[in-house]
Amino acid sequence: MKLNLDEILGSSGDSEFQMAPMIDCVFLMMIYFLLTTELTRSEADLGIQLPGLVKQFQVVKMPDEQIIEITGAGLVILNGRTFDPPASRAMPQLVGTLVRFRQASQMANTRALITVQCADEAPHQRVMDVLNACAAAGITGVTFGMGEE
Repeated sequence: MKLNLDEILGSSGDSEFQMAPMIDCVFLMMIYFLLTTELTRSEADLGIQLPGLVKQFQVVKMPDEQIIEITGAGLVILNGRTFDPPASRAMPQLVGTLVRFRQASQMANTRALITVQCADEAPHQRVMDVLNACAAAGITGVTFGMGEE
């Protein structure tokens, strides 16, 4: 007994490719990816100004400056005190301290400056968390410094 493919499929050899299930799958995948996408601020959106070389002719009064250190383990240290655990992305303790620092600088008529010193092994996301904390505190004078070796 010889079986023909047309007899098995129940068609006359004119098999069509069904597009409706394929389109349904594409739309379901698109909805899944749209719902699971995490929206974060791109680094290109951050207005970072790199320092340049300027020749100075007169003495300039330097404002107060705070140094934030980021260790290789992701610990954030300001004035010898560790702030927020490495898993904390919002960093509420650091933001509160930086807000008080900005307010004290405004009362003293000085510009609040922050220098971020990172260890070579520091997670990049932790650096972004510190920069976001500075932005949340309203501090715009943020620079990067060389860590101690």
